[in-house]
Amino acid sequence: MLTDLLHRARARTALVRQLIQRPPWSITYADAPALTVMATLGGHASIRLEDSGTAPVRLAAGDIALVTGTGQYTIADNPDTPHQVTVRGGRKYLPSGEQTAGHPNLAPRTYGDGRPGATTMLRAAYELHGDVSDRLLALLPPLAVVPAGPRTETTLDLLAAEVSRDEPGQDAVLNRLLDLVLVLALRAWCAESATPPAWYRALDDPAIGEALRLLHTEPARRWTVAELATTIGLSRAAFAARFTTLVGEPPLTYLTGWRMTLAADLLRDTEKTVAAVARETGYTDPFAFSVAFKRAHGLSPTTWRRRAR
Repeated sequence: MLTDLLHRARARTALVRQLIQRPPWSITYADAPALTVMATLGGHASIRLEDSGTAPVRLAAGDIALVTGTGQYTIADNPDTPHQVTVRGGRKYLPSGEQTAGHPNLAPRTYGDGRPGATTMLRAAYELHGDVSDRLLALLPPLAVVPAGPRTETTLDLLAAEVSRDEPGQDAVLNRLLDLVLVLALRAWCAESATPPAWYRALDDPAIGEALRLLHTEPARRWTVAELATTIGLSRAAFAARFTTLVGEPPLTYLTGWRMTLAADLLRDTEKTVAAVARETGYTDPFAFSVAFKRAHGLSPTTWRRRAR
């Protein structure tokens, strides 16, 4: 499920940067992307979501922070450190409004002062869009911190070793390692959260987890509750009741919601006709598809496509 969401949300590339900075330091990101992944590789830091009313959160070495939404946030060595730099549009500005220059002797993709004993952090900015990415982002609160652990430590070590290199194919290496960090962090957050998504809890059930996998693997198939139940080895009544209890909605209601999510992205991002989108999401009748789509999104497929673009 996480793999499917990440793949369909096109979370496959990110701008990766390394910060090496001795205290005191403070950086405010004024135009954050939909999803930011940060990891504290050495030292410690604090992170604060501006205008959120929440207290700053401390990040220890090995911690991973996931920030969703496009509001401002600040990372610093200490919550009390005065504002120093604002990053806006990929450029760094002093409080006076002057633009700052990067350090000329630092490695590629690296900024800060580069001095020994500094805090070292990795920051990766994902640009996501579409209804599938909304489902991915809905997994998380505005700020989620995943504590350091043995499962993420090895991957972070590899990422730290690669980020400052400048070799052929380096961006591809970084993005694959970062995707692994993101998946591990999402999985850890969902597993440890007091309120994980209902479908994530349902994955622990072998039968319902397999049913969810089937629905995501073949969303266009003309599934019935009876066919799903037979495939996973349960009676129709037992399957329907267990699925509804664990996932929070009946099987075909869940399938329709997933199909409408996929349809919205196909209409926005492709030139496929409404009839083709209907077939790809399990509808042989374009009219029936249009009715279902309007019920889900409040607009006909044609109108929604025009406004989305």
